[in-house]
Amino acid sequence: MPLGFLRRLLLSTGHTDLQPEDARSAVAAVLVMAARADGHYDAAEQAMIDTVLAKRFGLTPEQTKGLREDGEAAEAEAIDLYQFSRAIKQAIPHEERVAIIEELWAVVLADGVRDDHEDSLLRNMTDRLGLADMDSAKARQRVIAAKG
Repeated sequence: MPLGFLRRLLLSTGHTDLQPEDARSAVAAVLVMAARADGHYDAAEQAMIDTVLAKRFGLTPEQTKGLREDGEAAEAEAIDLYQFSRAIKQAIPHEERVAIIEELWAVVLADGVRDDHEDSLLRNMTDRLGLADMDSAKARQRVIAAKG
């Protein structure tokens, strides 16, 4: 699936060229990208990605693992986050994009360490999704508050 997914993203001229599962794969890929941004990709981050994907898309554990693996493969092949952010922006309404930033923060903070590369990725993703820095800051605060 990732090869066809990436090809559709790269060749897409607009919203109609993308499939509904492309937005799912794009979300999975950016979650993986966020987890890997600091050079570490551990079990806590994978578990957080699985939790986010299962909750967001109502998936079984097997479906969740498959989608995460698709995201890992797509992220490994990607040059940058542009194709993923474009697919998300086209397919997902504004208020849900804010929720995606919150989910990205949950993944970034899952390992208990915040890194400059992660901050940079979140700033870029926030901008590419057409959101304000304040949206990201509030999302991060909600994640921190939820962790207690």
